[in-house]
Amino acid sequence: MVSDLLGVLERSYRDRMGHWKHGGLVGVKGYGGGVIGRYNDLAEEFPEAAEFHTIRVNPPAGWFYTSDVLRHLCDVWDRHGSGLTNMHGATGDLVFLGAKTAELEPLFDELLAAGFDLGGSGSALRTPSCCCGMARCEWACFDTLDVTHELTMAFQNDLHRPTFPYKFKIKASGCPNDCVGAIARSDLSIIGTWRDDIRIDAAALAEYVARGKPDIVADVVARCPAHCMTFVGGTLSIDNDECVRCMHCINALPNALSPGQDRGAMLLVGGKAPVLGGALLSSVLVPFIKMESPHADIKELLGAIWSLWADHGKHRERVGEFIQRIGMANFLEQIGLDPQPEMVAHPRTNPYITRHEDHP
Repeated sequence: MVSDLLGVLERSYRDRMGHWKHGGLVGVKGYGGGVIGRYNDLAEEFPEAAEFHTIRVNPPAGWFYTSDVLRHLCDVWDRHGSGLTNMHGATGDLVFLGAKTAELEPLFDELLAAGFDLGGSGSALRTPSCCCGMARCEWACFDTLDVTHELTMAFQNDLHRPTFPYKFKIKASGCPNDCVGAIARSDLSIIGTWRDDIRIDAAALAEYVARGKPDIVADVVARCPAHCMTFVGGTLSIDNDECVRCMHCINALPNALSPGQDRGAMLLVGGKAPVLGGALLSSVLVPFIKMESPHADIKELLGAIWSLWADHGKHRERVGEFIQRIGMANFLEQIGLDPQPEMVAHPRTNPYITRHEDHP
């Protein structure tokens, strides 16, 4: 199969055209997604790659595997497909590349027996994914593994049976470093944050000062995007009311600074990569929420968003594009949320609108 796949690729280079057909009604019984049909138009010349379907497998939250599980998955894939894998795809799935139609059901049965399920594809909820969170990262402000697993189990029908106007992605990052790129790539971004002050370890800060690396003024204070830090006489001061939680100072001085203790997450909506329209970064939807299992508040919010979007969204219109079309004010009113200052992307710049201290 791999040899024929390379043959098709070589022909594509030589002919200066693609020989693949993407799509088609192919899958496993009872599921509307998880398998992406791929065929080539050179079936007689390359018969082993005539059908080369992609299977998306829902991975464990945070992509934690044991060696035995990985070996077993590879054995299953060797029996039913090409042996090529992608760990992991852009959505976060474990991807098996290259299976024939007749092998899909046997492969699916073995995956189920091993405790795995298919991921999402098409106009459905895509496989939720997250960073390693509290399992391995000291900056994590909530349990990313818990919320990802909880949402995955709660929305199985939306994951496997496409019913949305277009795809919907959920990604969770434990802190504002956003190691999974949720803000740029997901329709609902769950980003860890905190409400109280950044904690400062004076002794550890003194060690940085004595070493001279990094330069506290040049490398930390001067590069703060909110300009909320000062360093005078060996004392670092932070105006936490102005802090935007960018993590720069914490990344630069990891031994001396750390997130506050009143931790939770910020929910953002509408991120996407360019497909039909341009790229969008997520916008703030909920400035702060305490992350407590089973996350009923997030599930309720998702239900309200999906209900509105499903009723009024256009075909292949992502949630971010839908909000742009109807306006954030209308969107918030329909899903039952009040406007918040954190939702403002930038202050008003019209010089004919003024604000007086006696008229807040």
